[in-house]
Amino acid sequence: MSDWWVVYERPNYMGYQYVLNRGEYPDYQRWMGFNDNIRSCRSYPYYRGGNYRMRIYERPDFGGQMMEFMDDCPSIYDRFRYRDIHSCHVMDGYWTFYEHPNYRGRQYFMRPGEYKRFSNWGGYSSTIGSFRRVRDF
Repeated sequence: MSDWWVVYERPNYMGYQYVLNRGEYPDYQRWMGFNDNIRSCRSYPYYRGGNYRMRIYERPDFGGQMMEFMDDCPSIYDRFRYRDIHSCHVMDGYWTFYEHPNYRGRQYFMRPGEYKRFSNWGGYSSTIGSFRRVRDF
């Protein structure tokens, strides 16, 4: 098992995020990068727990309708008829939010914790198209 890396486009863990696991990336497009700028990075140990659990909310501060997940979702709109996630509570495991369906677009690495607003996870808006568990593939 290897560590996970989250690389950031700007210093101080700002800008676009990309979640990388062990492997070779001969160019930035292999990690779905928008450009080749990497200015900071963090590593996270492989998640050793067996369960993944996350709650998403339709309003900030854990308000409105809540849904709990333990598995990947390739299209939030197809499944729930809306795209906005305003707050989130990750109870177990690491997750990645993607801006578009089918795991495309901007990525947001979510580790266990409470995210009262989309800006807390580095989001530019509340629109999320898909999400998946970060696990050894």
